[in-house]
Amino acid sequence: MTKIQIISIIFSLCFLGFILEIIRRKMLKEAYALIWVIMGISFLILSCWQKGLDWISSLFGIYYSPAFLFLVMLTACIMILIQYSVVLSRQTDKIRSMAQEIALLRERLDKIESEKEKH
Repeated sequence: MTKIQIISIIFSLCFLGFILEIIRRKMLKEAYALIWVIMGISFLILSCWQKGLDWISSLFGIYYSPAFLFLVMLTACIMILIQYSVVLSRQTDKIRSMAQEIALLRERLDKIESEKEKH
């Protein structure tokens, strides 16, 4: 085992432990947790399976397999960030719609209250 492989395994285990801990504390929803757990397990498998990592990285023309491992991690993070951006955009639209609806309801309530005061 090389030094970089040991560091990768330790990092993967710490990352997976961190994800499991924030899931346990209910700080992360299960739908999003699954993505992070799959990413952590994949990273751990690639860190432990040196020959497989070498074979896969050579398929992509990358001759330093830890660089491929880093590329996989970076790509997964970017994909997760894109997914979160989509979710955030949807939530922003929903919040805007709810705020407009609340403003209309408030206006209607004020109108009803002012009509009550007149009678």
